[in-house]
Amino acid sequence: MKKNDSNIKKAIKYLNNNDCIAIPTETVYGLAGNAYSDKAVSRIYKLKKRPKNNPLIVHYYSLNDLKKDCKIENTFDKLFKKFCPGPISFVLRLKKTSKISKIITNNSNSIAVRFPSHPLTRKLLNKINYPLAAPSANISTSISPVSKQDVVDEFGPKLKFILDGGSSKVGIESTIINLIGKPHILRLGGINSKLIYKLINSLENKSKKIIKIKVPGTSKLHYSPGIPVRLNAKKNFLNEAFILIKKRRNLNKNYFYLSKTNNLKEAAKNLYKIFRVIKKKGYKKIAIEKIPNINIGEAINDRILRASKK
Repeated sequence: MKKNDSNIKKAIKYLNNNDCIAIPTETVYGLAGNAYSDKAVSRIYKLKKRPKNNPLIVHYYSLNDLKKDCKIENTFDKLFKKFCPGPISFVLRLKKTSKISKIITNNSNSIAVRFPSHPLTRKLLNKINYPLAAPSANISTSISPVSKQDVVDEFGPKLKFILDGGSSKVGIESTIINLIGKPHILRLGGINSKLIYKLINSLENKSKKIIKIKVPGTSKLHYSPGIPVRLNAKKNFLNEAFILIKKRRNLNKNYFYLSKTNNLKEAAKNLYKIFRVIKKKGYKKIAIEKIPNINIGEAINDRILRASKK
């Protein structure tokens, strides 16, 4: 506990100086900076080599903190009570009085926000007087990190501090739901989309118009291991790494398993880790067998489809 307290103090020192640090969340590690500071936010974009028209998700500790910056839509309260803190992000309208850096939103009046559940990051957020802009702690379009070592592999000495919170439990990025206009999911993530839509449909919403908004993690090429990825494979070719949903009896050095059985949550947690292992072993191509497109399997398929884009 004392070590964690000491590390949080170090994290706050860097953040107060408008530096960027890496923070653990239940989804993936984030590259964090003061969301009210143009200087800190600019550093995030520079480190990630991220296009300025690609907005960032802002992380909050509490609903009261959020209300300083955002207008609360009708459907938000019940979704918040059901799923937060947790792996879900909401697109909301910004208040004119908000201190959020305009760089984060590319000068738009909307923003993606979330409430991470990782205890270390919640403790950090509770001790500072600003929210944290925190996209995934990786170079733009590459694999998101799910451990401290992954972040080191991405940035090396360029990043001054990593708040080590162990391995991410979910392993893929948050679900993003737009609550401006007709509520709809913009990015699949760690929460079953059917649960979200079931709750949305039970709420009265007079607006029928779907508002198109630019959000993080929805570009065609994303989450890429940097080598070609072949989907729905029944077998692998020579010298091609083969990712399988569950362990097989016939062991093969080119086989990599997402889960011991057919556990999709375990598969999601291991996806990016296995991408990195394969890349480090020097493989030039990846084949992935068909993943069941149910529950979190939908989000896994979304990630590997984007990883396969050229």
